[in-house]
Amino acid sequence: MSDLIRQPVHRALTRPQMFAGVTMNFFIINLMVTTIAFLILKDLLITNLAGLLGFLLVPIVMHVIGYFASLREPRIFDLWITKVSKCPRVPNFKRWGCNSYAP
Repeated sequence: MSDLIRQPVHRALTRPQMFAGVTMNFFIINLMVTTIAFLILKDLLITNLAGLLGFLLVPIVMHVIGYFASLREPRIFDLWITKVSKCPRVPNFKRWGCNSYAP
């Protein structure tokens, strides 16, 4: 038997598409949350400067949180969304501290 041939795989080939340090999925979610916040708070934004500054901080804070979460594992938000959608909590979660399907 011959030895296995090793071919290095660059990290950039295995990472998801990124935009400004976060994944495109997170960037789109950030854009949607910011747009909804603007539509809900637009009257407050026009009347005072504090509302405008608060509105500008929402996307920046969300982006910073997403950036630091994506540093170690770029797919952290995709993994979390999959976990939440595929493995919901069962009714007896509080009793056992995990998803137990037997009483």
